[in-house]
Amino acid sequence: MWWHEQRPALRRCFRFAVIFAIGGLTAGCFQPLYAEKTLTGEPSIKTALSSVDVAQISAPNGTPLSRIAVAVRNDLVFETTGGGAAPPPVYRLKIALGSSTLSVIVNIQSDRPDVQNYALNATYELTDLRTNKVVVRDQTFGRVSYDLPGEQQRFAGTRALRDAENRAAQLIADNIRSRLASYLVAGT
Repeated sequence: MWWHEQRPALRRCFRFAVIFAIGGLTAGCFQPLYAEKTLTGEPSIKTALSSVDVAQISAPNGTPLSRIAVAVRNDLVFETTGGGAAPPPVYRLKIALGSSTLSVIVNIQSDRPDVQNYALNATYELTDLRTNKVVVRDQTFGRVSYDLPGEQQRFAGTRALRDAENRAAQLIADNIRSRLASYLVAGT
């Protein structure tokens, strides 16, 4: 009788042992994306990302978009080189930006927006400088919402917009860096 009671427990232990054995066999197939050394001895993604030259992003001077373009480029340069000197470029990245705002919630008594969305759109292409061929052409976006305080706090509203622009710029830079890392590792 006691044997029948322990049989489900033995089955469960056997299943866990099989799962752990399969997991152990496939553990050697995994390679972290941002590892310092690769399993095959090829250059790491950090080295490959540092070979990307981020071109200046064109935007009309004196506009908020020109400040955002500088922020996106600075974030990308820092994320690809880590703040160090870059080797000779193998790829060139060109980016075009566009932005817009949209009122999400409007106060029905004052007809003033309470919550707005800031949208930053980026179209980019990565060119291989050896062949002068575009290897990646893609687009990404960043949507960030922010609150607008009352009429008496207009400077707080301006600061909220600037913070939203900065968050959207960082989001765009992160998305582009992830896409470049994907291409440089997998080639797709």
